[in-house]
Amino acid sequence: MYQWIIENKELLKIIYSLAITLICAIIVFKTDRLFRLSFHQGIRYFRNAFLFYGAAFLFRYILIPSLSELSGKYNFIPRVFFEFFLVMAGFFLLYSLLWKKLEYNQRNFKSSLLNRNILVFYLIAIIIVILDVIWNKYVFMFLSQFIIFSIASIISYNNYLSKGKHRKFLKFYFLAMVLSFIAWLLNFLLVLWIGWNKGVLINIYGLNIIIFLLILYGVIKLTNKN
Repeated sequence: MYQWIIENKELLKIIYSLAITLICAIIVFKTDRLFRLSFHQGIRYFRNAFLFYGAAFLFRYILIPSLSELSGKYNFIPRVFFEFFLVMAGFFLLYSLLWKKLEYNQRNFKSSLLNRNILVFYLIAIIIVILDVIWNKYVFMFLSQFIIFSIASIISYNNYLSKGKHRKFLKFYFLAMVLSFIAWLLNFLLVLWIGWNKGVLINIYGLNIIIFLLILYGVIKLTNKN
C-alpha cells in the first residue's frame, strides 16, 4: 500500500490539496453565513483564517507548481506563499479571539482583511517567512504557531468558562484551537524525530485532513443550529 502511495505521490499531493482547499471553502462559506446572521466580529476573522489555509494549499500544490517556469530558478516561491498563508491563518485565528481588545474604542473595521491592525500581522508573517528562507528551515513558522495556538487555547477556554450567550460557539472554538495546536505539535514532532521522509509525509497528510474535517463538522453542526 505504501509503495503504491509513494509511486503516485504527486497525484496524491494534488488530491490532498484539493481536499483541504474544498474543506476550507465550505468552512469559509458556512462561517460567512453565520457572521451575517450574528454579526459577531470574531467569526469574521475566524472565516479569514480558513480562507488563508485554503489559499496556502492551493498555492503550494496546485497553482504555482503548475507554472513550469517557476520549477527551476524560483522553486522557493511555492514555499514562501505556503508559509506566509499558513502563518497568517494562525494570526487570524488568534485575532478572532482578541479583536475586542485590539479594536477597543474603535468602530468595526470595514475590511477584515485590510486594516491597520491586520497589516501589523502581515508584516510579522513576512519577517517569519524571510527568516525561515534564510535559514532554509521552518523553525520560526513552527515556533510562531506553537505560541499562537497556546495563547488561543487558553483564551478560548477562559471564554468558554465565562458562560456567555454564545456558549456553544465558544465550546467549539476552544476545541478548534486545541485541535489546531495538536496538529502543529504532531507535525513538528514527526518531522523532528523521523524527518521529512515519504512515509511521514503520508501520515502528516492524513492527520491534517482529519483535523480539518473535525473542524468542518463542528462548523456545520453549529451553523445548522442557527
